[in-house]
Amino acid sequence: MIVGIGTDACDVRRIAAALQRHGPRFAQRILGAHELSVWQRRSQRWPERGLRYLATRFAAKEAFAKAVGLGLRAPMTWRACQIVNAPSGQPRVQLDGALRAWFDARGWRAHVSLSDEGDLALAFVVVEAATALPTGAPTPTPCLTEPPLELPCTPPSSSTSPAPG
Repeated sequence: MIVGIGTDACDVRRIAAALQRHGPRFAQRILGAHELSVWQRRSQRWPERGLRYLATRFAAKEAFAKAVGLGLRAPMTWRACQIVNAPSGQPRVQLDGALRAWFDARGWRAHVSLSDEGDLALAFVVVEAATALPTGAPTPTPCLTEPPLELPCTPPSSSTSPAPG
């Protein structure tokens, strides 16, 4: 069962400006130990790839914070949430410390997707409960203040309007 989703779009130019203003301290504040070593290697060989790596990790952590409903407050910290790659290249969420304990106590799993195109770094995170609801348990219902809208399947015809030109 999905318990949360989060998405974030990060302007790569904003990350570049932060790096220029604060130097490596900016990356050290955002990245966990493993991420930091990857960022340093990429930045030395291909500065643009290092910049995009940092921007996608920034976006992913923002998206994760939204998906779990914490925002950036304890136990969610920048460095406690790392985005690492499986041998296949698939990005994965790796949690540490109090954040990991908090997350695991809920029996949750996180899935992350990253992309960068042009000046944007994008991340999408889905958090799901690791176990299904017990048989017979009531299905959660959305909190709606109004009934859902009934939308037509086809657009209304405009038979009263004259055809253009």
